[in-house]
Order: sequence, then C-alpha cells, then structure tokens
Amino acid sequence: MSILRFQYAVRALSGICLLSWTLLPANAQPSEIVDQGLKPQEIVRCASSDATIPSGLAVVLPSGRYQSLNLQALNNAYMSGVAVQINWRDIEPVQGKPDWSKLDELFAAAVSANKWVQLAIIPGFFSPAWALEGAKTDLFAIPYGPGHGTVTRLPMPWDRVYLDRWFAFLKQLSERYGRSPAFRMIAASGPTSVSDEMTLPNSPSAIQKWLNDSYTPSKYLAAWEEAFHVYADAFPNQCVSLAGPSLPILEHGRMDRPAHLRARQEVVDQALRVFGRRLAIQSNDLHAGHAPVEAPDYTDFINSYSGRIITGFEMRGGSQGPIPSKIMGAEGNPPLALRRSIDKGMAANNAGRHVNYLQIYAGDVLSADMQPVLEYAASLFRRP
Repeated sequence: MSILRFQYAVRALSGICLLSWTLLPANAQPSEIVDQGLKPQEIVRCASSDATIPSGLAVVLPSGRYQSLNLQALNNAYMSGVAVQINWRDIEPVQGKPDWSKLDELFAAAVSANKWVQLAIIPGFFSPAWALEGAKTDLFAIPYGPGHGTVTRLPMPWDRVYLDRWFAFLKQLSERYGRSPAFRMIAASGPTSVSDEMTLPNSPSAIQKWLNDSYTPSKYLAAWEEAFHVYADAFPNQCVSLAGPSLPILEHGRMDRPAHLRARQEVVDQALRVFGRRLAIQSNDLHAGHAPVEAPDYTDFINSYSGRIITGFEMRGGSQGPIPSKIMGAEGNPPLALRRSIDKGMAANNAGRHVNYLQIYAGDVLSADMQPVLEYAASLFRRP
C-alpha cells in the first residue's frame, strides 16, 4: 500500500485550554502522577492565540553537546525561547530505553526561566545503530555540519522499518513532554539526513547513488507527507516547524531552478493543509557575509510568508572568531557581524511584516560583548 494511503487522525486546532501535568522526574511512571499529588496546570494549543506563537529571540543549543547542555544561556533576559538540537542516537542508544534525563533538565530550566522550547531531534545519519538494522541504507559522505565529510550509513528516507521506529520514538517523546507548558514547537524530521532540514547528500556522485537506490520525488515526498500526519497527531499542542522546505533532488537528478522553486512552494502548501495555523517555516542558514560554500539563500522565500504563517530564522552559526565573523557579516567584529545578520533576517517584506523569531547560537548569547546587540534585536520584536 502506498504510504500516502496511511491516515492519521489530525486533531482539530482550537483555542480550548488543555489540562497538563507538571514535568515528571526522569524515571516517573504514569501511576506516580496520583502518588506524587502533582497538580494540573492549564496550557493552550500552539497558535490558538498570538500569545502562544513562538516569538522573539531563542538561544540555539547545538547538537553534539547533549551530555553537557549549557543551560546558563536560558537566563539571558533578551531570550524568549530555546532551540535545542539533539541526535536521536544520544537519547535512545538502546531500543525502547530512552534516557530522558538531559531533556528533563532542559524542560525544568525552561519552565523556571519562563522560556518556550523548540525541539529539533535529528535522525538520519545520527540514528542509533539498532534503528538501521533491517532497514535499507547506503553509504554517503555527511554533506555539512557535524561530521562533515565522514562517510557513514544513511537510511532511505522512505524505508518502512526506519520510519516505523522513528515514529515509535516520537510517540514516546510526545507522551513524556507533549503537555509541558514550555514545549511550544517541534521540528519535523525523519526523511532527513544531517539535520532537520529537507536536505539530502546531492553531489553528482551522491545523486547517481540515490537513483541506483530507486529514489524518486514521489517516494521522498510521500514519506514527508506521512511524517506530517504523524507529527500533527502526536503533537497536537505544539507548532511544527519545517526547515528549508524543498525537494532536494528532482526527477532523474535533473537541474531546474524554476522546478525547485515550484516544489518548495508545493511542500509548504502541503504542510499547511496538514498543520494549518500550527505550521512554522524557517531557514537555518541566516548570515550576512559569505561562506566558502554557499547553500541556496532562503531568506526572501521564508520572509515572503511572514504575516501569513509563522516564520523564523536560525543563524548559520556563531559569530566568534575571524572566519565565523566574516561569514556572519563583518570579519574580526563579531558584534557587528551578528547585528548585520539580525538586520538581514528582520527586514520587512512587501506587506511590512517580519519573521516571528530569530535563533542565535549560545556562544553569542553568553558573550558579554554581544549583550547590546541582543538588546537591539529583542527591541525589534516590540515594535509595531
């Protein structure tokens, strides 16, 4: 059966308040809710009102540091939220035995600091080994980000075994944190590779390998449509972000920029049909300078939707150091580099609207020299 035929009950979006239990300790069982006498507290569904839409500045806690999350940045007065990136293999190295301790710590700190949370949990290249057993995989070089250039196994985005295991993990995640008052957004992922972005290795040799592995756009997009429905059902209280919406490889690997743009818009339209007001689209590559290798610039595309749906940007990286500051917009001057990137991301579109949120890496948030820049950025969200 085509995975497009899989149906999931998408719960209706409404402004009705829901009851939510306070965060349980790491090893708590459902029966302990009554035993501990925990009191329910009210939360509202994401995007049921303007007050629940992810907005303002959020600090990025990047992947690869899950065991040493620096939560100090959550206390920054200019931050409204936190975007945490975690590899699936770091949470569930053993099937069915996830270690929630660090996420429990994160959510407790976010609730205490009154910050909203976006979770971006990365499967693909960073899936646990058990999740790939019996799944169809192939070897690719990691195209960017952590482990760049390393050749490792990647599951086929549409593989049934892999997706079923990923969706089972999402159910566990929802059961544990879905009603936390801090949990405002989750990044859609699954048919991915190196991040939550809709990207795949796409060098000429990689494209040929995909074609040999029976890649087709319909297979890829069908896997994403199924993922949309799973997220909509598993996380009815959260907004769902889609990073870099696109079709990374066209039919037969052909190159056609207008076709890529049409596909990008069609992906957003499909996600809108599933999530409605709960959809957020973002780009994770905001920078005002020039990088040695540039990806397609999504800035104008994302910003064109501002005012119609939830939109946001994540910085390409931090601004500290000569090379990062050059990429971000001002070589040797990190505060100016960050400010230029902020100004680029906050530019108004033709309707006079700008994005709902900006995500800034923890190194910049913790830097004393950056505080005036962060104050300036936060002020942009208070203007009419």
